[in-house]
Amino acid sequence: MKLAGGAALGLATMLVLSSCGSGDSGGANNAQSSGGGQVTLKMVAADYGDGPGKPNSGETFWKGVVDEFQKQNPNIKVDVQVINWNDIDKQVATMVQNGQVPDILQTGGYAGFAKEQLLYKVDEVLSPNVQQDMLQKFADNGKLDGVAYGIPFVSSARALFYNKDLFQKAGIAEPPKTWDELKAAADKLKKAGVSQPFGLPLGQEEAQAESLLWMLGNGGGYKDASGKWAINSPQNVETFTYMKGLVDAGLTTPNPGTKDRKTVWEDFGAGKVGMVNGGPMSIPIFDTAGLKNYGVAPIPGKTGPLDTTLGVQDWIMAFNKNGHAEEIKKFFDFFYTGDAAQKISELYKLLPVTKGGIDKLSSDEKLKPFLDALPNATFYPQADPKWDAVSAQMKQTIGSAVKDDPAKVLGELQKAAESS
Repeated sequence: MKLAGGAALGLATMLVLSSCGSGDSGGANNAQSSGGGQVTLKMVAADYGDGPGKPNSGETFWKGVVDEFQKQNPNIKVDVQVINWNDIDKQVATMVQNGQVPDILQTGGYAGFAKEQLLYKVDEVLSPNVQQDMLQKFADNGKLDGVAYGIPFVSSARALFYNKDLFQKAGIAEPPKTWDELKAAADKLKKAGVSQPFGLPLGQEEAQAESLLWMLGNGGGYKDASGKWAINSPQNVETFTYMKGLVDAGLTTPNPGTKDRKTVWEDFGAGKVGMVNGGPMSIPIFDTAGLKNYGVAPIPGKTGPLDTTLGVQDWIMAFNKNGHAEEIKKFFDFFYTGDAAQKISELYKLLPVTKGGIDKLSSDEKLKPFLDALPNATFYPQADPKWDAVSAQMKQTIGSAVKDDPAKVLGELQKAAESS
């Protein structure tokens, strides 16, 4: 089975290591870190907005940040390239392969680059006071072999959204707490004419997230307590067998393996979905659709509500090739100690990764359920260099586990994880 993400990254990083002294145009021949004159930092960032030209585009956000930074630091220019989430990993791999390594990268994973020794240690590019303000659990996830390379950037947690009007129409008094209650509520919603009682996005956009939420409800996950891959554990097979039953009974989104989360969230906003798992970044989609009367509750598990939830965090990191640690440190400190980090949280309804940031947003009632869930969240195994490849494969195929034989589909993913 071809594993595009990790394999491509491994090849790219080997190639760039062999070309580090080759005098390429990736920035190594520009002004040096602490010499005179202006230094240009090349930054690549993922787009959390709706794309170029939109009011909430990543280009607009970063232009504001960079303009303010450069007023305070006229000798440091920051050149930001914003790339959509579907393309950023492939484009960065190509940059690395060609020796055109950015100084700063903001995306969803860091471990592959850290394994190839392409990144500065966090201590080299972030001041101690900023490090101390980071949520400890988040900062610890940025470590590979005990050394921190990934800097938490933004985060999110998940909960169950439910349409109060549809619940009232179906005669459902409160949100479900268990899988049995979820199925009973879905049955009532279907009988009341709701086309998608439960929204189930297992398409390529974020199948790994929806899957883990269900696995956690049955004591499962991607790895076991010893750190070994456990994708096809008995608990996970049982979980997907249950989910397949919901699909077969017509209680979910039709053909979940082809549906992305944004589509299902838009359907929830349009009143077509009774219940759906989501995060604070779902809220602007519901607001745009005009949905107001919805509730937020803990995600149901097999025997009770989850005592944890999925915590998703993205990363920012610094490549060490161009020797700009001092300038990068100034930019990172500016981002986290000013209002830029809070602005990105407010603009995209993402959660902060610092104690100070959480304090500033603690009065936001819409965000409160997710902020409260962060300290006890469960995360992807992002410190494993194999995760990027495993996640990419999962996005492609795990949705078929609710259509075909769950044990077979999860077993193939397990083999891929062990061999990648």
